[in-house]
Amino acid sequence: MAFELSKYFKNVCATDISQSQLDEALEAKNIAYSVQPAEKTNFKDNTFDLVIVAQAIHWFDFEKFYTEVKRTAKQNAIICAVGYGLIKISPEIDNVISHFYTNIIGPYWDKERQYIDNNYQTIPFPFDEITTPNFENTYSWTLKHLIGYLNTWSAVKHYIKNNNSNPVDALEKELKPLWKTDETKLVSFPILLRIGKI
Repeated sequence: MAFELSKYFKNVCATDISQSQLDEALEAKNIAYSVQPAEKTNFKDNTFDLVIVAQAIHWFDFEKFYTEVKRTAKQNAIICAVGYGLIKISPEIDNVISHFYTNIIGPYWDKERQYIDNNYQTIPFPFDEITTPNFENTYSWTLKHLIGYLNTWSAVKHYIKNNNSNPVDALEKELKPLWKTDETKLVSFPILLRIGKI
């Protein structure tokens, strides 16, 4: 996210609580990375024209974060909370993944996942909200890409830790009759978006 923003903004400050995450980030001369919690930063008052949170706001202490946003943002600045929801491929494949998501690994999702399932609409958002259109990101994937992505899900990792087996293995077998090995399919991620004036 920071790298893409650096193409349009003079200065970008990007934070994460994990140094390992920042070590993987793309660099640019106008990006300053730092390890900081979103709820308490060392940025000066009235610094930012735009505050963006990418696929993370559901983990925050909302009250503390919004207090920090209001402190560090300039007057009439913009806040944008963006994330992505459950993938869409085809009705047949979507049904298989939905069953896996809800019934197989459902109990292993962190409670914060509910905010994503509710399209970020249940997240408190004490700002003058701006209505946004619907967006989605679409990629061309093989089944191997999909399986790699599913293995990154936190609920899958929790399942493996608790059961000493990977539930994605059984899911892959179920999907193979629907998806040839080298075949590519369009995979869409619905974008979750809340934008407001601070």
